[in-house]
Amino acid sequence: MTQFDALPDEATVTTTVAALEANGFGVEVVDDLTAAREAVLSLIPHGARVWKNTSITLDETGISAEVDAPGGPYESVRLQMTAQNYASRQMKEIAAAPDYALGSVHAITEDGELLIGSASGSQFATVAWGAKNVVLVAGLQKVVPDLETARRRVREHSLPLESVRAQEAYGQGSRLNKTLEIYGEMPGRIHLVLIRQPVGF
Repeated sequence: MTQFDALPDEATVTTTVAALEANGFGVEVVDDLTAAREAVLSLIPHGARVWKNTSITLDETGISAEVDAPGGPYESVRLQMTAQNYASRQMKEIAAAPDYALGSVHAITEDGELLIGSASGSQFATVAWGAKNVVLVAGLQKVVPDLETARRRVREHSLPLESVRAQEAYGQGSRLNKTLEIYGEMPGRIHLVLIRQPVGF
């Protein structure tokens, strides 16, 4: 286990949650993957247009399957995009402004800041501005002391693991071309569900 896999102690969790809330994020801490799935789905009304970023955390919690289920209670933007050519204007327009965007983060600082790394940046638009509501799910092992450590976590921990996943899924590794750093938000827009166990990268 490396420093980037370890869960923080309770005092650090308390400090981090307080900092996140002070920065305008809603926060809920849950014990396991099932509780995380229930917490996320309770936030999304049936019939809502939902965009789901690619995320191991969302997959492992079962959130991906629930949101993208054909004939399910949500209007899956990702399913609507499958008929479009990759990176086409129509594809981008469909994904630009959903009711809800779901995803994860690669690092959370004790000062209440969020970092997401990406090769394409495709997940940034909805999280940063496009979606009316954003729900981010992350294991508490992603909590780090400060921004510099957060950037190191993205480069040294998340990227190698994502590169292995991408190689298996797409036949090529990943790159860290872009990073989104979120220092705060208008209250009520971004909600975090934090899990008391390691999950995701």
